[in-house]
Amino acid sequence: MNLAMKKTTCRVLVVSLLALSFQTARAGLISAEQAQGPVPSQERTMVLSTLDRADVAAQLQAAGIDPSAARERVQNMSDQEVQALAQDIQSAPAGGMTTWGWVAVVLIAALIWYYAVRK
Repeated sequence: MNLAMKKTTCRVLVVSLLALSFQTARAGLISAEQAQGPVPSQERTMVLSTLDRADVAAQLQAAGIDPSAARERVQNMSDQEVQALAQDIQSAPAGGMTTWGWVAVVLIAALIWYYAVRK
């Protein structure tokens, strides 16, 4: 391998380590109730409270969905459907990286690499 290829490989590895290492883990003791999981009525309440938020209602209206109709649909869902929806809501990233975010990361990395090699 020539020197330029080694430098490029190292830069790619450094950028990928920096970009992918923002996950953290937490360990601790939990109670038996927490291990059992939430009661289905709590999950339904959580989904309905999510629909009550102003930003969610605005997104629903922007998509052409009436928030009150969405609440009725959640009320008519089975417990398994509500549980799956609640898990999706809880596992969704709070400020998830959008496609444009990744484009920006790649563009910045390319610019850094270009100016570092140019010297």
